Parts: sequence; C-alpha cells; structure tokens
Amino acid sequence: MNDFDFLHGSWDVANRRLTTPLAPGTGTWVEFPGHAVIRPLFGGAGNIDEITFPTLGRQGVTLRLLDRETGRWSIYWSDSRTGRLDPPVVGSFTGERGDFYGDDTYDGRPIRVHFTWYRLGPDHARWEQEFSADDGRTWEHNWTMDFTRTGRAGA
Repeated sequence: MNDFDFLHGSWDVANRRLTTPLAPGTGTWVEFPGHAVIRPLFGGAGNIDEITFPTLGRQGVTLRLLDRETGRWSIYWSDSRTGRLDPPVVGSFTGERGDFYGDDTYDGRPIRVHFTWYRLGPDHARWEQEFSADDGRTWEHNWTMDFTRTGRAGA
C-alpha cells in the first residue's frame, strides 16, 4: 500500500523532454522547471499531485490509485491543454523502482507507454517516460523529471 508515500509534500522538478517523440532525428531535448505538490488519498492507497510548469504556462495533475485486490497501481495524467484524463499506466514497485505500462495514442497512432519511478532517498526522486510504437519491442526515452524536495507533507 504506501508505495508512493515518499512523494507526499512539495517539490521542485527539473524536466528534460524530447520535443518530437517517435520521429527519429527530428527532436531536440528541452529543459524547463516545474513545481509539484503531492497529497495523500485513502490512507496511502492513493495520491494526487498538481504540477505547474511556469515557463510553459500550463499545469498537470496526476492521480495514483492502488487496486487493493491486485496490489497494482494505476497512474492517470491530465494536462491543462486538453482537460482530458489519459488512459492509465499500471504496475508496481520492486525495491526502490516502480514500473508502469499502458496503451495510449500519440499523433493518432497506437503506442505503449512506460513510466519508471525511482525512490532516491527522502529528498530526491526520478520519473522517466518511454514510448513504443512497435508493441514494446523497442522503446524511446522521451521525458525525465528529477524531483528535489522543498517541503514535507502537511508542512
């Protein structure tokens, strides 16, 4: 249950994102700041985070919920640009690493999505995203978020 408790609180987030995923040789990497506040739900069986990207003029929300029967987490994302809840990625932690997979679309074509979470101690964490356009045979890394804690939950 409490796999994501390490995230509760506020964070500065250093983002590094590929501008054009799944278009080999056309994308460049951009870096931009973010600030996230993560709050617990359901006594540790869920949480919600709100992230602001001040230089991009937009926000995002992540909802994480634990399926108590399977012990697997579902992670949902929504962005202020669309207002839609994206299909979830689903998975779990092994040690300090969590792997979560799901199906989605990008530019109108079906893709697989992989999120990886790394717990890096009490004040640091990392999230990475990969896409696959060939049903998981190959993956393209396209976004990294490095989290540095700025405040504890409830502080």
